[in-house]
Amino acid sequence: MRENVTEELKQIQPEDESKRKMLDILRRFHLEEEMESDGEDKSMLSEELIQKAISGDEIKLEDLSDDEIKRFRQALASGELSKMIEPWTPWWKNPSAKSISLSHDGSQLIRQISTDDTTLSDPMTASESIINEIPEGPEYPLPSLKQLTRAEPSPLLTVHLVDILYSYCFTLRLYNGDWQSDPLGASTVALSMSKVMGDGAKPETVSEALTTCIEETCSPAYRHTGGFRFAIGLVDDIVTILSLGGNAVVCALCDFHRLIQAGESILKEDKVGETEKARSFKKLHAAGRKLFFMTCWAHEQPTEAWPSLARIVEVQKAAFEELDSGSGLRKAGRKNNPQSKVLIEEV
Repeated sequence: MRENVTEELKQIQPEDESKRKMLDILRRFHLEEEMESDGEDKSMLSEELIQKAISGDEIKLEDLSDDEIKRFRQALASGELSKMIEPWTPWWKNPSAKSISLSHDGSQLIRQISTDDTTLSDPMTASESIINEIPEGPEYPLPSLKQLTRAEPSPLLTVHLVDILYSYCFTLRLYNGDWQSDPLGASTVALSMSKVMGDGAKPETVSEALTTCIEETCSPAYRHTGGFRFAIGLVDDIVTILSLGGNAVVCALCDFHRLIQAGESILKEDKVGETEKARSFKKLHAAGRKLFFMTCWAHEQPTEAWPSLARIVEVQKAAFEELDSGSGLRKAGRKNNPQSKVLIEEV
């Protein structure tokens, strides 16, 4: 892994295809941003509706007028309502995250003991902890990779880890740290963001993995989260987790695994079509197996590999920001010159 990381760091300049794709994402994102700002309805919510939301009163759609329903949905999409929620501080920003300790076999050194033994077997209950605290590591010793597979682990696992950590950070920030409030929804979001887990994709470079994740973040489904700037913040989160070292990576993957397991548990009880349920369960189960394998793999990586990988992600982030800066200048030039009009033709 160390050799692979070092080699990629030497060749960090973004390849033409990846650069072209990111520029396309940025142009499309800024264009949609302009269009929305031009036709934006300034009065998203009535004062009465805002007060109802703040006071915690139940609001049903049938209680609202057609105009209020429209404005309420606009506020949801724009993220206006989310401003009323106190922002979550991720556990990887917690000073105690710098001193995470696991045993030599990867298991948690200190575990909270529940007075009710039955709660330990339930993945939903096992994951219920204070959301600002460091997630627990593996409950039991991790098996070696040789016990899991006879083949040599793919050198691309480093790249896949970046995709997975992006999805993890995205999901936790989207749910303000409280994914336990909707495990099935959170696991569904996680698989939609991670093409490695959700679609079985195999990106070959960190640039490719991040480009795909950022493109999804800037898509219509998730643009309300903050678009490109939010995505860059998530790349920063990845750098932070990697810089904390292997134990932090293992804890993050374990927490992600618990999230997926909780989604599986909810899906078993969910009354949906059997075909759809079977398909979703299969994807979640496969994602859980992937996360467990990645946890075992991360546990065996040398300590010096993580700062090197963090540096690769950090340099790639700077490259994306430079591309965005260039597209931003071009966008400002179009606004300042009323005679210039860009026509986009899709062939």
